[in-house]
Amino acid sequence: MEQHSSSIRAQAVVLMRQGVPNRIVAERLNIPRGTIGWWRSEDRRVRGETYEQPTDCPRCTERAFDEVAYAYLLGLYLGDGHIISKPKQHHLSIFCNATQTGLIAAAEDAMRKVMPLPSIGQRYRTGCVEVKSYTKHWTCMFPQHGPGKKHERTIVLTLWQQEIVDTHPWEFIRGLIHSDGCRITNWTTRLVAGERKRYEYPRYFFTNVSDDIRQLYTDTLDKLGIEWKPCTRNGNPYNISVAKKASVARLDTHVGPKH
Repeated sequence: MEQHSSSIRAQAVVLMRQGVPNRIVAERLNIPRGTIGWWRSEDRRVRGETYEQPTDCPRCTERAFDEVAYAYLLGLYLGDGHIISKPKQHHLSIFCNATQTGLIAAAEDAMRKVMPLPSIGQRYRTGCVEVKSYTKHWTCMFPQHGPGKKHERTIVLTLWQQEIVDTHPWEFIRGLIHSDGCRITNWTTRLVAGERKRYEYPRYFFTNVSDDIRQLYTDTLDKLGIEWKPCTRNGNPYNISVAKKASVARLDTHVGPKH
């Protein structure tokens, strides 16, 4: 391992204490970035400093953020998202169908617009893409986070979240449908002039096991004047249907099928 003089190390420490990034210090002194990182860590230890990862969390910094993107991301999180929050691992994950590249891009875009600073990655699984954003501060933005599955605990929006949903209800609905919903074509038959004919019509479904999340969905539909009804399957009231022509047309305008 190459040894560096104490004077070079002292120069590096001075630059770091001035706020110069590791990369710049390494370039100026022609020293590996790993060495600079180690010296910075040792300097913090000597001074008794605890390193805090920089954050642009709107809740912690009171920074203005993109509320339209947040309303959409909130819907995605309540549907197919979860947060890992452990001592050495923090990230928000949104699970997307691997074939729906538009949804994957939209999830990543919403994360960046709400908090641009954290890194974002994608993890590919069988038939699925997990879009991940790494920071412990997603728990600040989604206080619904907690131990266990979402349908096993109470899900209630805070006042500031509800205000965002009330201001941008269509984005919230779009996020919920893009996560746990779909647009399908149903069919039935009718007698027309004594002849039975096939009749097709579009329909939106939203399926979620959580009573609270379904309630958030239907409450928002009510505020938008969208007609809906619950559909029980196998005795479980997990499905919300929107089939009325006028309501489907409005969902088509603001939501549309996932892609």
